Amino acid sequence: MLANSFPKLRVARPTDNLDALIRFYRDGLGLQILSRFENHQGFDGVMLGRPGAPYHLEFTHAHGHSAGRAPTPENLLVFYLPDRTEWESAVQSMRNAGFEPEAFFNPYWDRDGVTFEDPDGYRVVLQNSS
Repeated sequence: MLANSFPKLRVARPTDNLDALIRFYRDGLGLQILSRFENHQGFDGVMLGRPGAPYHLEFTHAHGHSAGRAPTPENLLVFYLPDRTEWESAVQSMRNAGFEPEAFFNPYWDRDGVTFEDPDGYRVVLQNSS
C-alpha cells in the first residue's frame, strides 16, 4: 500500500484562545502552521502539524460563540517519543516557551512522561516510550 493511500487523522476542536493555542502548539511543541483561515463562514482557524505527517490538529473559533474549557483533566493528546534525547528536547522546548509541567490526574502518564496543559485546559502528554 502506498504511503499516500493511508488516511490522515485530523483532530479538530473549538477554542476561545486561538492565538494562545498557536503559541502552545507551535512555539512549545514545535508543530508548524500548515494552513490558516479567517472569517470562513463565520469561523477563524488554524491547522498545525508537520508536513507529511499522518496527523494534524485543527483549532477553530466561531464568531459570537464560546467554546469553553476542557470538561475533565482526562481529555488529552499523547505524543509517544521513544528516543530519550528527542523526548528531553521536546520537554525542554515546552519549558523554554514558558510552559511548566502539570501533575496528571492518572499517575500512569507521569511514570514515563511529562504533562502540559494547553490554554483551553486540555492536557498534552510527552511520553518517553513507544
